[in-house]
Amino acid sequence: MNLVPVSIDAILIGQPLPCALRDQSGVLLASRGFMVTSRQDLESMVGRRSQIYIDFDQSDNFRRGYVNRLNNLVMEDKSLGQIAEVQISPYDANRNKVAEVDSDELDWLDLQTLSHAMLRDSQGESFLPRLERLQNELERQTLSNPDGTLLALIHLSGSEVRQYSATHAMLVNVICCLAARDVLKWPPAHLKALSSAALTMNISMTELQDRLAMQKEPPTPAQLQRIQTHSPRSVDLLQQMGVTDALWLEAVLNHGAKTPGPLAGRPDGQRLARLIQRADMFAARLAPRATRGPESPGAAMQSCYFDENREIDEAGAALIKAVGIYSPGTYVKLNSQEIAVVIKRSLNTTMPKVAVLINRQGMPTGEPIVRDTSLPDYRIIASVPFREVRVSHSLGKLISLTRQVAAERPW
Repeated sequence: MNLVPVSIDAILIGQPLPCALRDQSGVLLASRGFMVTSRQDLESMVGRRSQIYIDFDQSDNFRRGYVNRLNNLVMEDKSLGQIAEVQISPYDANRNKVAEVDSDELDWLDLQTLSHAMLRDSQGESFLPRLERLQNELERQTLSNPDGTLLALIHLSGSEVRQYSATHAMLVNVICCLAARDVLKWPPAHLKALSSAALTMNISMTELQDRLAMQKEPPTPAQLQRIQTHSPRSVDLLQQMGVTDALWLEAVLNHGAKTPGPLAGRPDGQRLARLIQRADMFAARLAPRATRGPESPGAAMQSCYFDENREIDEAGAALIKAVGIYSPGTYVKLNSQEIAVVIKRSLNTTMPKVAVLINRQGMPTGEPIVRDTSLPDYRIIASVPFREVRVSHSLGKLISLTRQVAAERPW
């Protein structure tokens, strides 16, 4: 058992524990699902121990609980000082412990939380520098491991509703940049503006976007008004912060426009906007809401592949060529009756590499088993909704697997 320390402040009061708590020797203090009803009960359970621990293999579950705690503080309008005081582990500052697993492995849950905080605090002077750091990190990931990046963001998009706006913005950014760079072959200046616009297109309605993802009632008239006017308001906000890039601003202004037709002949900013609009639609359909589950990847892709006139959309086709019909991070059922997650795109967008998580008897495999879906026995026969996959697995392990699986690039 590989134990890692966690802070007592990261444990949620009044909610089931996402994983077991142990002492330094591995002795069980509280099992997974146990509910700590008060701070006093928590301190009594910890006793005189200087530290409490969790199993590293369950750290993704615990970190998600920590993310929810941060989100609650933001929703309660707590001060930044109070939020900054919440810690999950003394290793967070330098990542020494995590670095032993993979020194180049990004913690996507941390990046999701940082992106969420950045988009909700868009008035500060540090916003643009933080935005640039986020862009640079996403670019580094898409260059070094595009399949792992897609897997992480599509996984988070399908599993995390509370930080919808941040996850959505990062996913749109990545799939747009992959399509623009690898399929459409756009120049670097356009890629930079595209990346900026994808991350900031909804900046004037970040809080509303998060709220709507969890809201069970239809949008109110006031909310609809804010949605309909968010593009120009986002441009105004960006200009107030000193943004002068015309491509960036034009793309944000027009990203919601429904303008079918070829990309050629459009102004540069509107070409960027059309690609964002199709990616925005695709990513939104993949994400669950409080009132519905996510659509299947096939249905989401079909929605962006055909334009408003039911003709093939150039921007949508580029997105599909870049990320595949079955994108990394989506779940599928194979001809062998196994359930797998896509881990690697292939030259044929319908035949990716997958990792089997549930065998034909419906039991977890323990360790993922790699399959090539170009082989008849392992052909994909159906998509599987995220909510129907009743098996826990480490996101970090799956991302590591994407690095190990050799496959041809899809372009």
